[in-house]
Amino acid sequence: MSFAFAGLIGGISSVYAQQGIPNCQPPNAGEYLLLVVSPTAENQKQLRSALPPQLKTVTCQYLNETVTRIGGFNQIDDANRWARYVSNIVGLSAIITTRPTAPDVVQAQPLQQTVTYNPQALGEGYAVLVDYYNRPELASSIQQVVGGNVGFASYGQRPYLLAVYTTNQSEAYNALQKLNDRGFVASIVNSRKVILLRSAVGF
Repeated sequence: MSFAFAGLIGGISSVYAQQGIPNCQPPNAGEYLLLVVSPTAENQKQLRSALPPQLKTVTCQYLNETVTRIGGFNQIDDANRWARYVSNIVGLSAIITTRPTAPDVVQAQPLQQTVTYNPQALGEGYAVLVDYYNRPELASSIQQVVGGNVGFASYGQRPYLLAVYTTNQSEAYNALQKLNDRGFVASIVNSRKVILLRSAVGF
């Protein structure tokens, strides 16, 4: 079974941040951002030569990776189309991320304090991760949005709440849009690069 996003971000590896390269700026509210992993000057040159001049590109650091930041997408389909283009034409991996348009004030009950971890890598597919800003109690609100269990996961050596893990691209995108509409900061990544720490967070 083939996926439009399969292999898109499979080339991400942990490297030390290059000196002199600034951290990536987050997307504007409602904007979909494309972060293309481009660790070498040659990668960056190839990418810029393959993109139209109206697409603004900036080299920056994201999760200890050197990436090319491409912004200005108002629709997730547009960002996905360019992600596929970059993968097919230039052969570079990409991440799609977004920022909520109007953050909600989320009230939730605290999590249970007894949590056991059983780290395991996810398989092929898509993982929708939510940055919870050290507020794991947000998991209960996220569960109401996605209608399923919310887990703990690690990606790029950072912890996230795992809202959805699926092999269905449309399902992943729908979940991302729902979370964005509710004010959560969510991203779609290659699930092969995600380490599941806990499949369901207790409330």
